[in-house]
Amino acid sequence: MINVVFLLLIFFLMTSTIQQPAPFEITPPNGDELNMAEGELSVYVSSDGTVRFDVFENDIAWQRLAGKIDEKSNVKLHVDAALPAPILARVMTRFGTVGAANVEIIATVK
Repeated sequence: MINVVFLLLIFFLMTSTIQQPAPFEITPPNGDELNMAEGELSVYVSSDGTVRFDVFENDIAWQRLAGKIDEKSNVKLHVDAALPAPILARVMTRFGTVGAANVEIIATVK
């Protein structure tokens, strides 16, 4: 019995993936269809407009993001559903200033 439990433990450890946790809890907006984004960089925006990239927030996050973006970079934008549209528009405009051409907004279907 112990051998079976040990083998199951090894199986789950080998097949699991370890990801960095989201910097803050967000409620993603609903989408019409589920699109699996395959971006390389993840940017998070909270409901109050706080932008986070990696461990950096707001202006420092934008500077760090600008340093990592090239013309082939894909960016996943995780946005809280309660984020006002004018703030989202400002965030999307800011992506153009840092050189991000491919930005995907992540939404979930409920």
